[in-house]
Amino acid sequence: MALTIGLSAAAIAPMTAPAAAQSAQGHPDWPGKGDLFVGACYQPIDRSPEQIRQDIAIMKGAGFNLVRMGDLSWDSFEPEEGRFTFEWFDDVIAQMHKAGIRVVVDIPGQPAPIWMHKSYPGVNLVNQDGATLNAATRYWDNISDPDYRRLAKRLGEKMMQRYANNPAVIALGYDNEIGNGQMSYSEADRLRFVGWLKTKYGTIDALNKAWATQRWSRRINNWDQVDLPYGNGPGPNERYLDLKRYWSEDTIGALKDLESIRKRFAPNLPVASNFWPTAWTKGFDYLRSWDEVSTYGAQGFYPGDPMGAGFEVMMNKASHPTPVWFNEFTAGGGGYYGTPGRSRMWAYFGLLYYAQTFLAWTFNSHIGGEEQGLFGLVDHDGRPSWKVNEFGQFAKEFSKLKTMGFPRYRTPQVAIHYSFDTMWLTSPPPGPNTMQEYFKGKYGEQVKAGFEPLYRDNIDAAVIDIGHDAIDTYKLVVLSSAYVMDKQTTDAIRKYVAGGGTVIMTGYSAKVDETGKWFETPLPGGLTDVFGVRTNAFYRSKVPLTVSLGGDALTGTDDYYEVLEPSSAKMLASFTNTAERSPAITVNRFGKGRAIYLATAPQSAFLGPLIRSLYGELGIDRGPVTPEGVVARNVEGRTLYVNTTDTAKSVPIEGSKTGVIGNRRYTGQLDLKPYDAELLQ
Repeated sequence: MALTIGLSAAAIAPMTAPAAAQSAQGHPDWPGKGDLFVGACYQPIDRSPEQIRQDIAIMKGAGFNLVRMGDLSWDSFEPEEGRFTFEWFDDVIAQMHKAGIRVVVDIPGQPAPIWMHKSYPGVNLVNQDGATLNAATRYWDNISDPDYRRLAKRLGEKMMQRYANNPAVIALGYDNEIGNGQMSYSEADRLRFVGWLKTKYGTIDALNKAWATQRWSRRINNWDQVDLPYGNGPGPNERYLDLKRYWSEDTIGALKDLESIRKRFAPNLPVASNFWPTAWTKGFDYLRSWDEVSTYGAQGFYPGDPMGAGFEVMMNKASHPTPVWFNEFTAGGGGYYGTPGRSRMWAYFGLLYYAQTFLAWTFNSHIGGEEQGLFGLVDHDGRPSWKVNEFGQFAKEFSKLKTMGFPRYRTPQVAIHYSFDTMWLTSPPPGPNTMQEYFKGKYGEQVKAGFEPLYRDNIDAAVIDIGHDAIDTYKLVVLSSAYVMDKQTTDAIRKYVAGGGTVIMTGYSAKVDETGKWFETPLPGGLTDVFGVRTNAFYRSKVPLTVSLGGDALTGTDDYYEVLEPSSAKMLASFTNTAERSPAITVNRFGKGRAIYLATAPQSAFLGPLIRSLYGELGIDRGPVTPEGVVARNVEGRTLYVNTTDTAKSVPIEGSKTGVIGNRRYTGQLDLKPYDAELLQ
């Protein structure tokens, strides 16, 4: 199905480069095209000297070429305040280097040592009930405490000075899984929060306006009356949003501390950190800070469904011009020994999604602590499991593929907007809150509704915050449930559409401003002229919504819809079973471009046909056609296919082609075993 609606592609212009300090440009010695890494996360603190020698022999035999070490080990480097012991680590790095294995040195800013908690009480967390918590579990550190920050910077300085020029060290990482952890509620935390508010709002009057304190007699007369909002509820949306922003900026500040040290002592090394920005306990706004704290998008890769896995990888990639690193990569797990073929499949899936590095979590199975019963590549008795051979198999295969266009370097054609502010605001803590009576569903899943048709059509799609990253090179930008519409995002949409770009925005969008309060202007707030509509009234249908688009009858899966009142917009599709029979999709010319509004909650039943109808006119190249469960990309004249399922799949192909991986000839059909992959040429 194709619709001719006069859409023009965005003008092509160079993308804004990331911050120069983090860019790989100008560093030809940093990992780039033709570099693929397979290895493991390794904790030598768990192993005896003899076990370490045996482990490295196993890694070398499997063809591993990279390990990540140092994380989670602060008190092994600094067992007492000011007494540093690096010699043991030096020896392990030397052995890795001799075996031909490079090293990512992870600066272990979390968890903090017990001696720090005992010497500096400010590092202890205080919960929202006022109780002081000891470091009972990992990441229970108050990283906003000045003593913590001072000592973490000192550790980073010592480690970077020591390893910046070590020939085995290829990159640095900062604070494993930062974003995880807990908020703290001490008086010192409150004062730091107040200082942040003073910088943000300037005056009490501005704060009262932003927080809508006239409601329920909550006016604040001076800064001493400001309390820390409760992260676990209850409390109003506006305060909760600022609380999340405060802790986000604090987390980013801890990363910037380490980055400032890298610039001084290790400017020759890139940064690939295992962040956790979506951690439910705290998190941070990665998509508005990635270019300040990382060279490579990196993550712990523990996939569930393939579509969701692809979405998360592209979010971690953000707008990095560099590939993605899986600093932790699925092997076994907690209470999970592993499934033959599964890790290899996910490694090939990763290649499709710009991945360059695959480090098994973890090398040796854990015998104690909170991760007792977590199964790695080597069993508890030190014997290599079958997983070592599986990782060795794709390590060997990748040595050939790295000459054939991997890792991938290509700018996606489509951008999907994701906002941490919207995610936080639409997921408030428990308590009286009518916002969730309005905004139903999960924001992340609604954003994926716009990503899903592109995933199924094997089309690359960036996942970025368009209020931060340049979007002028994308042929299409999709905003699903862009509930928070701040000035940066508004300006980006206006500029992009006026310059010739095409935007799709859905219902639930542009309802609240940057403070989290509803606009007091016609909706969509700040964008009624761009989209040429007003959309104030909304309803929920008692029956599934139906829409007529391009002669096709479409049936939705979400009952929410908005009544559009077009001004300059033209109706592209209408609802066929609502009382109003109002427009379901409108298109409006604004400047040289077009703004399309879908008057429902994001849902693939409507977004899929709409997005696909634009491929031809916008020049969006559809990827290889594959059956359900098989993903594929064309890479430098070859096509990589990955069967993500545990059943055999057959893929129709034209003519005869040779499989690079399986060294077989295929005519008319590619047969893939469960979890199998093949590169055809």
